[in-house]
Amino acid sequence: MRPRRARRLRRWHWATIAAFVLVGLPALWIALAYGGLPRLWSHHEHKLIGRRDQIISYTAQDIPGDPINLRLRGERGAIECAFRRAGWSLADPVDLRSGLGIAASVLFARPYPQAPVSPLYFADAPQEFAFQRDAGKSADKRHHIRFWRVAPRDWMAAATFDRGVGLSLFTLQITHHIGPQVDDERDAAGALLRASGAQLAGAFPSRIPPGWHRNGGGDRYFTDGMIHVYRLDGAGC
Repeated sequence: MRPRRARRLRRWHWATIAAFVLVGLPALWIALAYGGLPRLWSHHEHKLIGRRDQIISYTAQDIPGDPINLRLRGERGAIECAFRRAGWSLADPVDLRSGLGIAASVLFARPYPQAPVSPLYFADAPQEFAFQRDAGKSADKRHHIRFWRVAPRDWMAAATFDRGVGLSLFTLQITHHIGPQVDDERDAAGALLRASGAQLAGAFPSRIPPGWHRNGGGDRYFTDGMIHVYRLDGAGC
């Protein structure tokens, strides 16, 4: 083989590898993370829904998500008032604008107090609203709590801590990873509510066995499996 032709072949070879790395791999990841893997998990997990009796949230693919660890009885306005007084912000809806906003917040370490919270489902419905509070300069690390209305003046909630952004173990989608001590987040939210006049009305088991589990992103968490119940009077600020 002539030297000039060999050099051209080597250049073509490295150009092909570079094109695959720059274009092919990202395209393959997008196809898997936002196409094939979610459909596969949805097909698998949907068959198990009727066999579970745990009080827990679910991802859009029916994978068990963050544990439900609070139940609140009170008006939405009173709940919002309690969290706003404590310096928390109502999370923006998930859309293109808020998606770009949280991406910029994480990448450039900029504050975004109203950063969106991804939808999780309870009783076939996404959370009605969520509150969050940054734990640093950006929305990379934050405390947050989701609320689902189950009856008039009756709410189920999941309080967790986001420790950073990464890829879901199950779907490879970009997501926040939660911290393992979810009971601490539940108890901190309870203290916040008591500071606004709420009363602890009891507790009951979520039927999640005490111990270690994984959420919908594959993150390990530890819980005692109890849901704390609070009663919050009033209509708002």
